[in-house]
Amino acid sequence: MTDQATSEPTKPTRGWVEEFGFNSFSRIKTESFSGLTVALALVPEAVAFAFVAQVNPLVGLYAAFIVGLVTALFGGRPGMISGATGALAVVMVSLVVSHGVEYLFATVVLMGIIQIIAGITHLGKFIRMVPHPVMLGFVNGLAIVIFLAQMGQFKTSSGEWLNGLPLFLMLGFVALTMGIIYVMPKITKAVPGPLAAIVIVTLIVIGFNLDIPRVGDLASIAGGLPTFHIPEIPLTLDSLWIILPYAIILAAIGLIESLLTLNLVSEITEQHGPGASKECAAQGAANLITGFFGGMGGCAMIGQSMINVKSGGRARLSGIVAALSLLAFILFASGLIEQIPLAALIGVMFMVVIGTFAWNSLKLIGKIPRHDIFVIVFVTGITVAYDLAIAVVAGVIISALVFAWETSKHIYATREIDAQGSKIYRLSGPLFFGSVASFMELFDPKQDPDDVIVDFLDSRVLDHSGLQAIDALAIRYDDAGKTLHLRHLSADCRRLLHKARKIVEVSVIEDPEYGVAVDYEGNYTLMRAQPEEGRS
Repeated sequence: MTDQATSEPTKPTRGWVEEFGFNSFSRIKTESFSGLTVALALVPEAVAFAFVAQVNPLVGLYAAFIVGLVTALFGGRPGMISGATGALAVVMVSLVVSHGVEYLFATVVLMGIIQIIAGITHLGKFIRMVPHPVMLGFVNGLAIVIFLAQMGQFKTSSGEWLNGLPLFLMLGFVALTMGIIYVMPKITKAVPGPLAAIVIVTLIVIGFNLDIPRVGDLASIAGGLPTFHIPEIPLTLDSLWIILPYAIILAAIGLIESLLTLNLVSEITEQHGPGASKECAAQGAANLITGFFGGMGGCAMIGQSMINVKSGGRARLSGIVAALSLLAFILFASGLIEQIPLAALIGVMFMVVIGTFAWNSLKLIGKIPRHDIFVIVFVTGITVAYDLAIAVVAGVIISALVFAWETSKHIYATREIDAQGSKIYRLSGPLFFGSVASFMELFDPKQDPDDVIVDFLDSRVLDHSGLQAIDALAIRYDDAGKTLHLRHLSADCRRLLHKARKIVEVSVIEDPEYGVAVDYEGNYTLMRAQPEEGRS
């Protein structure tokens, strides 16, 4: 089975020149501007997520730089952006509060190792098990989370909501930013709309010396190069038991968010193909390195990825530029970056929200099954109320249960009496745990003749519950003093019966024309069916 991010047909592998975005000067310019735009938007988010995790802002910025650079170079989907995220920060905070930041660094290292193992063992392919309604709930929930995350910027340092002139200035510049982003592509595509909006709004605010919250009001982003640092925790089993649960949860959340973002970017850029396992390994390597360089770890960022894609970023160069630009901001341009008004960055994120939310899902009401609508709303709500991992896992479970329930309704049988007086039950539909009850209700051992044939030509036995149901049916006919035969069992059914030989007491012989004949009285009976109408 090919490991693919989606079930779409793969396209030919691109050369490294195209993959990195070096195939033309126009592409290099577009990728570079996209990366710079992403870097500007990364700063306040990385700082904010560091505050959520209760660590120094540089811990978040270093994570954004290292995770972003490693995944840009080696990740499974060019154009996808990774960094410090809120989904991980909310899990980290309890560890930091109870044990300190050094335990966080050790946890991030272990998280990276787990993710690398997931990549090596190709666990990423299971992301294809996520149904489309869960994907819609995921993007809608993330869009709402991104929107709500911006609300904190409309508060003062004391936690009170802005009012009066400061509030109107913020709203006005947010609206101006969104307007520029909307209009800019109609004027020129030489410069991405978000970058142009940030530059124009910043120049207006600085030029008129307006009193409006800026990046520097959050925290100083000045710092040096990240340095190698082994987490200072006791190397004992007690320490392992402390960090292991957090590492597993963080690894799972990081991979789920990364792989779902990978699928989303693949759909938008129409660049399908193998990448899930590669992305898992890249995320793991990035977090492993980050933990040894004082970073808080991270995963794919849907908001930043959307900024990059909407700005034209399709290759690895945009992610590389974003990471290196962020490092340059920390080392050389902190004073300038701290002058960017938050309103400009909020406007960029609001446009991301508009572009991310699956508005078409609102039109699906009344057009798709109600249980699919429920899954979309449920996953959206859980994503907003709790976190992405819980929402996706719960959505998959609900979808699987609904599928099992609906499938269980589709087992039935037609009945006929052949020339020898045997009653034939021709089954249709799968026999598994969900359909066992319906299967048993199809038969009437007391009223049936002495010889009964169950034809599985259009049916399949899928699990142990199905085997047990066959065994129970045989006992019912045996108690009634009647003979039960099974025919036309498929190859996969034969394998199940072979494995369950000690549980289901049957004898199996090969029927060269139809597959398998089974006689529960122990007499091997080759059953040859009459030609059926319409069957060759």
